[in-house]
Amino acid sequence: MRQDFPLTPEAGLPPVERQISQEKILRYAHVSGDLNPLHIDPEFASRTPFGGVVAHGLLTLAYLSESLTQAFGKAWPAGGRLRVRFRAPARPGDIVTAGGRITAVEGGVVRCAVEVRNQRGEVLISGEAEIPIS
Repeated sequence: MRQDFPLTPEAGLPPVERQISQEKILRYAHVSGDLNPLHIDPEFASRTPFGGVVAHGLLTLAYLSESLTQAFGKAWPAGGRLRVRFRAPARPGDIVTAGGRITAVEGGVVRCAVEVRNQRGEVLISGEAEIPIS
């Protein structure tokens, strides 16, 4: 855990801001093996209810994990838990910001409300994280 991170309710997590690009989506598709045309084929994706290419949900979720790692260091990947809902997709050109705030510190656990929003303020992912502290 970072020494300078305050473990107090309402403390904000470090925001992580990233731009989603088609190139980033393609790289993620090849690394993950998820070559669904919804992510990589603009012509196909334009005929779906999404109306165009969307980023993989787990690509977007990775930015939230980055925020939690910045706040809690190794405690996050070593024992953290995350419960989220995917509410809307990120699209090429979107600028997404991941972060959240501490909601409680009790019983050796930090609880956080977490989310990812796009540049229009739309919530793409929301949920809760729990991180054990010693």
